[in-house]
Amino acid sequence: MTRAGSATDARGAARNGALMALAAMFCVQLGVVAAFSVFDRIGPDGAAWLRLTWAGLIFLVLVRPRPLQLARRDLAACVALGVVTAFITILFMFAVERIPVGTASALEFLGPLAVAVLRSRDRSAVLWPVLALVGVLLLTEPWADSVDPVGVAYALGAAACWGLYILLTQRVGDAVSGLQGLAISMPVAALVATVVLGGSVIPDLTWTHLLIGLGLAVLLPVVPFALEMLALRRMTTASFGTLMALEPAIALLLGLVILSQQPGVLPVIGILFVVAAGIGAERTGAREEDQLPPDTRDNDPGYVVP
Repeated sequence: MTRAGSATDARGAARNGALMALAAMFCVQLGVVAAFSVFDRIGPDGAAWLRLTWAGLIFLVLVRPRPLQLARRDLAACVALGVVTAFITILFMFAVERIPVGTASALEFLGPLAVAVLRSRDRSAVLWPVLALVGVLLLTEPWADSVDPVGVAYALGAAACWGLYILLTQRVGDAVSGLQGLAISMPVAALVATVVLGGSVIPDLTWTHLLIGLGLAVLLPVVPFALEMLALRRMTTASFGTLMALEPAIALLLGLVILSQQPGVLPVIGILFVVAAGIGAERTGAREEDQLPPDTRDNDPGYVVP
């Protein structure tokens, strides 16, 4: 294959990855909206536990993982991803109990932003994460409310976990075929959530709660986490981290359409900033051809779950 052909294939893979990431963000924000609508019934800890537990069960049944066939270091990466996944969900839910969702989202985005800045090989590409940060701040206006320091600590913990999640997801996606990695990491996340939250959630469960949790799990994390893993097999961690800045903009759009929440002037300007950053990240986000996992080369969109 010629160098020009390889570059074209890499750009095509990056474009597919960006579309997958966008679809994942829509699912995440729909899941957040759905979760808030049932907080009064199951609480944030119940929502976190049910999501992770159902997701672990779904991946176990549908994918049927074979952990003993993996190299030890790959299995360790899958387990680490599961632990990090659990704490992203738990810490963010605890954060939004204490601080506004916009503030929590802005703080949590510091994780992907740090990955975007630290992993960028092209120094000029740092412009996009900086532009994204400005846009996120304008979107969420974290200065508009008094902030609970404990809530801030939870959100910063979620940010650190989100940064690790991006790195580990690409590592697992490159090393483990199909969705086998998620089929191992999600049950691990469910076990961690059970240890941390199970004692306070399980005694009060009803069949209604279980059905609600199943729906929440499909929206978040089952579909978006699968899409994110596939996206990170095609994109650099730096561009993926920057592209995540579009998530607050998507949240604002869904708030307008579903909840009839009218955005102010600053959030609208913020949308323009993050859209510009997202476009820049997508255009500069292709991984080198020799860095792509074998089954993503030549723009192959297919992933067959063993």
